[in-house]
Amino acid sequence: MNQPLTAAQLFDAVGRGYEDAFGRPPAVDEAVRLLLERLPERARVLDIGSGTGRPAAEDLAAAGHRVLGIDVSSTMVEIATEQVPGAEFVQADVRDWEPPHRWDAVCAFFPFLQMTRDEVEAVLGRIARWLEPGGLLALVTVPMDVEEVEVPFLGHTVRLTSFAAPDLLRRVERAGLVVVESRTTTFSPDREGQPDEEHLLVLAQAKVQAQAADAPLA
Repeated sequence: MNQPLTAAQLFDAVGRGYEDAFGRPPAVDEAVRLLLERLPERARVLDIGSGTGRPAAEDLAAAGHRVLGIDVSSTMVEIATEQVPGAEFVQADVRDWEPPHRWDAVCAFFPFLQMTRDEVEAVLGRIARWLEPGGLLALVTVPMDVEEVEVPFLGHTVRLTSFAAPDLLRRVERAGLVVVESRTTTFSPDREGQPDEEHLLVLAQAKVQAQAADAPLA
């Protein structure tokens, strides 16, 4: 097996091939639908690990929301900027990035899989602080009890870390969020040799009282 790539290296290499293989996972479509049903007009939405900009940033921007996508891959930022002119995209690592203001919603569709468990917990805590009171986190991931496991992915090797579904839900709540909904689906990538995946969708909400008492962001 080849040397594992970092997330930035992987998605710089994969580029548009990621969208070709993974397209519109049903769990992501469902997560975006849940947000669109709940968000106020012209909501501020942060898309972490925004990839090619499709489908999340594209659908949210088309609905009139103000979307900022951040991604560690410069290639993905270039593709997303070209494909979704209605949103803004910047190259940034959520582990050390500081936002300019609070958000009505945060999307996190698969960005945690190449972080350590400690990093995931830290980022969940950061997201909870970034949300407006009552703001929403829409999270989709592959639920597995694995840590630093080397796996093949679209012709490359990556280190995969994740949580079993109950463990992740506990960490979301420990971060200060309230789980509103969670469900799983099975997805088949459109790429020969890429196995079916179980996807976990989590919709969580920031606690209104805790956030109202802590407002360091604009």
